[in-house]
Amino acid sequence: MKTIKIYLALAILLIIGFSCKNDDNENIPADVEVQNFIWKGLNAFYFWQQDLPNLSDQRFSSQEQLNGFLIDYPIPEELFYNLLNNYPTTDKYSWIVDDYLALEDLLQNGIIGSNGVEFGLVLEAGSEIDVFGYVRYIIPNSDASTKNILRGDIFHAVNGIPLTVNNFRELLFISESYTLNFADYNNGNPVDNGIAINLIKNELQENPIYNTDIYEVSGKKIGYLMYNAFTPLYDNQLNDVFAMFKNDGVTDLVLDLRYNSGGSVRSATYLASMVTGQYTGELFSKEQWNNKWQDYFLSNDPSSVINNFTNQIIGGPGINSLNLDNIVILTTGSSASASELVINGLNPYIELTTIGTTTEGKTVGSITLYDSNNYRREDANRNHAWAMQPIVLEIQNKNGENFPEGFEPGIYFPEDFGDLGIIGEIDEPLLGRAISFITTGSRIAPSSFENNLSREFSSSKVNTRLGSNMFVDKKLPL
Repeated sequence: MKTIKIYLALAILLIIGFSCKNDDNENIPADVEVQNFIWKGLNAFYFWQQDLPNLSDQRFSSQEQLNGFLIDYPIPEELFYNLLNNYPTTDKYSWIVDDYLALEDLLQNGIIGSNGVEFGLVLEAGSEIDVFGYVRYIIPNSDASTKNILRGDIFHAVNGIPLTVNNFRELLFISESYTLNFADYNNGNPVDNGIAINLIKNELQENPIYNTDIYEVSGKKIGYLMYNAFTPLYDNQLNDVFAMFKNDGVTDLVLDLRYNSGGSVRSATYLASMVTGQYTGELFSKEQWNNKWQDYFLSNDPSSVINNFTNQIIGGPGINSLNLDNIVILTTGSSASASELVINGLNPYIELTTIGTTTEGKTVGSITLYDSNNYRREDANRNHAWAMQPIVLEIQNKNGENFPEGFEPGIYFPEDFGDLGIIGEIDEPLLGRAISFITTGSRIAPSSFENNLSREFSSSKVNTRLGSNMFVDKKLPL
């Protein structure tokens, strides 16, 4: 992805009643300093800016008028979420933090506060209220990795309190420690089995490359990669995986994105380039920013909103490409943003079959804004550490397509919460179904799925700060 190079000042580009550039420190009371940054940053970059009266370029004719508006929002978060487009319905993805160091660790390095249990949350069969969780996987080197908890384990209560749609956030996502009460699946109506395990959250760095393997089946060499986040720190390691696939003569690939809720657009572009290789320099995806920026980009630097297939990791080695003309991708409702970008960007070029359930349908991306003259990290205001991660763009494939309703699977194959299998083993249900498709071409799905009355509605990742975030690694205007 190319760095945006813009040589006109914001004051020229964003013509409003007074400078929306974040450098007018005169006449800004200390108690609205953060709020001033929030309004001006959203006015400059927010994707829906042109549609929102309170972010209009003509909303305020002077800094004093803006100050009068901001003083009514003594809590910065309240201003931020009040300014968003119909939060949390239309825009549920923008967010703000008061510690940008933690934000950077999260986005770039995958560092999170976690006890290591990654789980899905499911409505009990026949209920709209009662909830149970199932363990998707355990993050290595976590507190949970030292406990007797395995993929497929079912829990139905926390600290002895049964989980419901009304209390799961409070019970699972606020406290730094809690006790999970486990249960037997019982066809979607779990029954307590007396097992209770205490867990403690710690600062944890998750390697998104969770599992890799190569299988020789029916004369084919099938590579398998479970990749759980598009984390830039691991781009080179991801490239090493594809070197292994390439050196071992992999002919087919199963890319497991079922628990991957997104991350870096650049990492997604790298991954798509590793899968292919024959399309270097061709358009992988294109971005649509708010009206004033999109007009400027198209007039002055059209390449800045284009992400092309590449054969080089920036500042790193050449990309190891498989030159495949087909791929199988495993998906669930937790496959989102950058995961969907890989599907969407590859679709016009190669034969792509998704197996699982419909993806989330997130087509928008964000950038990090800091309180500095140019909204970059350099020279950020030392009086505070607030930063924003607002939605600033929508992303499309080379045909101008995206799918806000999500990608329906080519082969419907939901996970069986009572029989998840072991990740990476050839008889794990979704992997086994993918291998069967690759070796036989069969798309027929078992009719037993129609009897699955339990419905997944949330997950551990969705309820973290990162959520289903997709972000671009681009320098902001000078």
